[in-house]
Amino acid sequence: MKKQNLHTHSIYVDGKDTLAAMAREAYERGFDSLGFSEHGITDFDARFSLSNQSAKEYASEVGALKEEYAGKMEIFCGVEQDYYGIAPNFKTDYIIGSVHYAKKGDVYYIFDTANVERMLDGIEKYWNGDRMLYCEEYFSLVSQLPEKTNCNIIGHLDIVTKMNEQKGLFDTEDPRYVNAAFAAIDLLCDKGMIFEINTGAMARGFRTTPYPALPLLRRIKEKGGRILFSSDCHNKSTLECGTDLAISLALEAGFKEFAYLTADGFADMPIEE
Repeated sequence: MKKQNLHTHSIYVDGKDTLAAMAREAYERGFDSLGFSEHGITDFDARFSLSNQSAKEYASEVGALKEEYAGKMEIFCGVEQDYYGIAPNFKTDYIIGSVHYAKKGDVYYIFDTANVERMLDGIEKYWNGDRMLYCEEYFSLVSQLPEKTNCNIIGHLDIVTKMNEQKGLFDTEDPRYVNAAFAAIDLLCDKGMIFEINTGAMARGFRTTPYPALPLLRRIKEKGGRILFSSDCHNKSTLECGTDLAISLALEAGFKEFAYLTADGFADMPIEE
């Protein structure tokens, strides 16, 4: 089975390793291709943002790695573009669209947090304590990602559940949650989006299973959606974290193929255990 990771972060923003170290690690692990997807520009939160200047440097360095690994391992230049982000100022081979924030007045509330107390305070303040309303707004934003980011791939579909496994913050079987998630999936499938099975929260110890949860994967399959496998890697040691489980879940959901990026676009490849 071809090995590819398209969700890869580096020291340009919040990753732990250089692009060169990531590429070398992937090559040594026998990857067929590697895509870099540094966080795009979110000028309201510099912690998780390229700058105009570093974005150009990032693209230039990825271009140099493409040449260095030509004929050995294909390198792609991507970006993880937030719903509220600024369009990249460099040419991309693909775009991962993600929702990390909700805009509440002048405040950008971050969904992707491990700080449960802060999360619950935010729900109380901005969603009147209604945890399902919080989830509904999140999935509504996700459903708009293609128009907002021009993405090919939907990143970590149900990241609102990041701390749910450990803390039991809300019921993902609640009809309001299911309806919101399914409505987003249905719209995104109609738009031809590819959904990543993302193991990043596993690598960081927050979850024991990937995003999206199995019921959501089954809905994606039912609606004719496509999937790919990604580690949302911020550290070269976790480049393949949870891949076997991600593959098992895809098969359990009924998928027999995964989307694989080539120089000519996405092709469907067979999933092999």
